[in-house]
Amino acid sequence: MSTSSLTAPPIASPHAHGGNSVTLTMFRVQLALLPATLFGFWLFGWPSVFLFLLTVLSCLGFEALSLKLMGRQRFKGTLFDGSAMLTGWLLAMTLPPWAPWWVAVLGGFIAIVIGKQVFGGLGQNVFNPAMVARVALLISFPVPLTQWVFPLPLTSLAAPDFIDGLRIFLTSLPLPDAMASASLLGFSKTEMSRGIDLLHSLAGAQAPALSWLGTRAGSFGESASLLILGGGLYLLARGIITWHTPLAVLAGLAIPAAIGHAIDPGHYLSVSAHLLSGAAMLGAFFIATDYVTSPNTGVGQLIFGLGVGLLTWVIRTWGAYPEGMAFAVLLMNAMTPVIDRFVKPRILGRDRKGKPLSIPEKKGA
Repeated sequence: MSTSSLTAPPIASPHAHGGNSVTLTMFRVQLALLPATLFGFWLFGWPSVFLFLLTVLSCLGFEALSLKLMGRQRFKGTLFDGSAMLTGWLLAMTLPPWAPWWVAVLGGFIAIVIGKQVFGGLGQNVFNPAMVARVALLISFPVPLTQWVFPLPLTSLAAPDFIDGLRIFLTSLPLPDAMASASLLGFSKTEMSRGIDLLHSLAGAQAPALSWLGTRAGSFGESASLLILGGGLYLLARGIITWHTPLAVLAGLAIPAAIGHAIDPGHYLSVSAHLLSGAAMLGAFFIATDYVTSPNTGVGQLIFGLGVGLLTWVIRTWGAYPEGMAFAVLLMNAMTPVIDRFVKPRILGRDRKGKPLSIPEKKGA
């Protein structure tokens, strides 16, 4: 071995920066969510606007407080990188659109402080912060988290104006019967518990309609499934996410739903009911694709997504809660380190087991 190689200055790694950043990625995800968010504002009126704003501001506030208490450097850069804002945005889209103010504040605290900063901040959290807050709120306060409102578009005469919307948001008064409604998943679960099968319950006049246009009761971001799908396709086109997780989530939910509905339509909801209800689309494209809490490899993401979809269907079908996406995401978040351990990316020049590849030398070289 030549001694000159030991004394030569180190050569820089062959890395090239692609120009991407956390802030740019977060901005593109928020841009993809914007059409569904604006649709939610129009569909559910001023109370949903106040809920969205306070949830986002709460996440930013608790992020700032956490960074201040920890004495972090680059305070403004971390606070405004878009991650805390996106967490609040996603959390707001999973909440009932007329939820009271304290749900937004408490949800922001749980998501940022407990779900993110106690693990060390962005990139260190094990579980999706928005889903941690969603599940904690649902388990702790099931009544306000399951109060759905019938769509009252801003342009309708029955919609609350700015002052009425603020009053609804700042008080915890029960919803008037004329405005209260049930989601399709909640209605089906309730009727099945009463011994009424789906063929009879969904054929009734009181059954929630399954509208592709989104004019139905549900969480703030639940109704606009097609707009969320469009946003997800935008993320795929820009290379922000890959197809593995969304396809696997939807397949993991649709395949057992199709089999169950074909065998017994009186006890199992159809594929369209599952895909258009709850947080199926939002979870497939915007939540399960979280870089930090999902596997690194394509194969790992397929396993992860199939697990999320299947667990969502199992919880919706036999669990105590009508919606299961948040629970399924957290359960599979816990499995991510195991999946990454057994499904690793191949290192350049090595095989899947990490052993060097044997490359035959060329004759005459």
